[in-house]
Amino acid sequence: MRIPFAQIDAFAESAFGGNPAAVMPLSAWPEDAVLQSIASENNLSETAFLVPHQGDAADFDLRWFTPAAEVALCGHATLASGHFVLSSDEDRHAVRFQTRQAGVLEVAREGDRYRMALPAWGPAPRPLDAIVAALGVEAVETLWHDKGYALVIVADEAAVRAARPDDRALAALGPIVAIVAARGEATDIVSRVFTAYYDIPEDPVTGSAHAVMVPYWAEKLGRDRFTAYQASRRGGLITCALEGDRVILGGACVTVIEGTFLLP
Repeated sequence: MRIPFAQIDAFAESAFGGNPAAVMPLSAWPEDAVLQSIASENNLSETAFLVPHQGDAADFDLRWFTPAAEVALCGHATLASGHFVLSSDEDRHAVRFQTRQAGVLEVAREGDRYRMALPAWGPAPRPLDAIVAALGVEAVETLWHDKGYALVIVADEAAVRAARPDDRALAALGPIVAIVAARGEATDIVSRVFTAYYDIPEDPVTGSAHAVMVPYWAEKLGRDRFTAYQASRRGGLITCALEGDRVILGGACVTVIEGTFLLP
């Protein structure tokens, strides 16, 4: 079986930045174990699989797998999937994806960039002592979203950049996306994201983490539009907006590999 394959750097101003995702279109869903094996073989933060949607609610069904597990929401691989579809059809302005746990997501052209609509997953205050200890930071505030997102606010950008998590301790806490964030210097907010349970010690740029952060920071900053930077080694710049129950993220994509995956 021959499957088209593209590796796309999402939230990237140029190649080798942002977060790489594999995008693979399929005609129908194989067994989940096959999807997981393909994602493990790709060994990227996420592999996105697309199948044509049956109905009018969306254009494609979309699922995302890390090397270790399927996830409820992945922003950067959704952006990459939008780029994959829209860059192959210049007359198309937007594409909608039906997902299993995050509803219908849309990616649309915005000049030479894209805007992506995700659900606004506002977090609530909760003590997260074990997570804070595993992250090795001093928390100013801690919040939680029931999809497994921990938001740990620290004093400043220097504290975000200084975080040195204990990956083994963090992974032992289960399927958690741990976000360390603060007000930024060159951008309004800055963050890093750690996902050791999913075999990704530090995720380069995480759209879903901003679906959690944007409602929080919109209230703290007193405005619904701002800029964000995820301070991983690759790094990624994101424009953020809160529009009702949707978080709108903006970014660019660059295709770096095109080919064929040979499935035995």
